[in-house]
Amino acid sequence: MAFVVLFGGLGMLAGSAARLLVGRLRRGARVPRPWCELLVGGLWAVLGGCWGVDQLPGVWLPLLLGVAWLAVAAGAVDVAHRRLPDVLTLPALPVVLVLAGPLGAEAVGRGLAGAGVLFTAHLLVRLATPAALGGGDVKLAGAVGAVLGAVSWPALAVGAAMAAVLTGLITLVGLFGGRWRLTRGVPHGPSMLAAGWLVAAAAGLGAAGATAWPA
Repeated sequence: MAFVVLFGGLGMLAGSAARLLVGRLRRGARVPRPWCELLVGGLWAVLGGCWGVDQLPGVWLPLLLGVAWLAVAAGAVDVAHRRLPDVLTLPALPVVLVLAGPLGAEAVGRGLAGAGVLFTAHLLVRLATPAALGGGDVKLAGAVGAVLGAVSWPALAVGAAMAAVLTGLITLVGLFGGRWRLTRGVPHGPSMLAAGWLVAAAAGLGAAGATAWPA
């Protein structure tokens, strides 16, 4: 319980920092309180609790904590303003590779390759159908590919498919609920980030039981 409270408190501070950061960008993105604080705090509390009861190896913590923060910060801006700021997407790839360092050199190498694969795939879609993806999605794809690649090659495929399915489901819900028109577009960044974090978290939890993703 102590780790849940500790990590939850630190996560709320990190969430507050994320909200302030995106609000002070050149093209500031206002995110209402306390969404960033609650979301980052909740995710960090779950991770801290799992680590505290030996359900999550410590080597996975840096990556999962960092991706949780990025998912909330970038996802909130994409949902609210339909854009992904360069200040978040451009540094994300090198930071993810650093955070994957505790998983070993092989994981970092896979992460770099995974970044190239997912970035290239999204770039091709962007070039073929510009309305389907934004430039920010392409940049973010590199970081998400690094997360998934660091987990394993199968995780890269699963995460990419999961992101596409999530965006498809959001599109259907939005259309049938009358929330937006199809021509307005649906933010893909939150789906990519959610898929990346969920797949990595599942792998980390599986590693505690010696059932991690096959490399």
